[in-house]
Amino acid sequence: MTAIDAAQASAAQASILVIDDTPANIQVVMDLLRVEGFRVLVAEDGEDGIESARAGLPDLILLDAMMPGIDGFETCRRLKADPRTRDIPVIFLTALSQTDQKLAGFDVGGADYVTKPLQHKELLARIRTQLENSAARKILRDHNATLELEVAQRTQELSSMQDVIIQCMASLAETRDNETGNHIRRTQHYVKALALALQHHARFAAALSGNAIELLYKSAPLHDIGKVGIPDAILLKPGRLTLEEFEIMKTHTTLGRDTLRAAERMLDTENSFLRFACEIAYSHQEKWDGSGYPEGLSGDAIPMSARLMAVADVYDALISKRVYKPAFSHEEAAAQLRKGRGTHFDPDVVAAFEEVENEFKIIAAQFQD
Repeated sequence: MTAIDAAQASAAQASILVIDDTPANIQVVMDLLRVEGFRVLVAEDGEDGIESARAGLPDLILLDAMMPGIDGFETCRRLKADPRTRDIPVIFLTALSQTDQKLAGFDVGGADYVTKPLQHKELLARIRTQLENSAARKILRDHNATLELEVAQRTQELSSMQDVIIQCMASLAETRDNETGNHIRRTQHYVKALALALQHHARFAAALSGNAIELLYKSAPLHDIGKVGIPDAILLKPGRLTLEEFEIMKTHTTLGRDTLRAAERMLDTENSFLRFACEIAYSHQEKWDGSGYPEGLSGDAIPMSARLMAVADVYDALISKRVYKPAFSHEEAAAQLRKGRGTHFDPDVVAAFEEVENEFKIIAAQFQD
């Protein structure tokens, strides 16, 4: 069945509310409508008509323009102001022939008008037109609602797929480095806490939309994905690295970026959800003063996402026990971050850390090794 057929079928089974203060007029309209198979409701004044419309929710209202008490125009205005009845089409029944008075009916939300004395064929034609239009609009609204639901479901499926892809890729780093697992989870939450603290900051607000913060949170676990390409003898060495070994370790930033870019090419999209992950993996070892790697970027040339990760990553490394160092206390780690303000770290990101220090402590405790 086409939408037009469905609208016509709906119109044929419609209920119609007649609001008129003249019994003779009501009887004429009732007889005509019942012969045509319509279900008819009746009200003899505007107040009663409004209540009947709210209770019965008819498919269409035939409304006398001139009635004692509240007239048809005010009745229509109130019907259109009520969410329950605003979509019910109203056809004015009026003896008024002046154009401005007819326009007044449209101004208050009327869909059409029929001039008295009523011509039966004209009245039926106008009723059927409005019923079919109304039914078609409802079908369209229902269709749009279905489409919106489907889009929402597909969007959720896509988001879930992104989460699975990121988790699978991050798990590669976890299998190579037994010190990585909870570090990944902690830094993920640290980055989100910093981003939320900077969301309304003048330097960061434009880049930190709600969606961007969610992507940063999802992307953070991939910051060390490049370590999958580092030889075990270096990655798992129980002690400090030699200068030569450290140079090889530093390549994990490039390996991570290249791995993620290869995944992006397979996705074949310009706005990949892996954009932040690429930035973080490649640039989180850069320093504010330009002394970091791999490119020696400085200041705002370092991607915002990487500047957030730098603070999160260093804080967690400081509070974590390693074979070559004991764990620092939160206070010692915080002091080191402050010491690196303006040299290692973006000063505003350190300021954001100071705002959420307590949250960092809670995250560290929740995901402790």
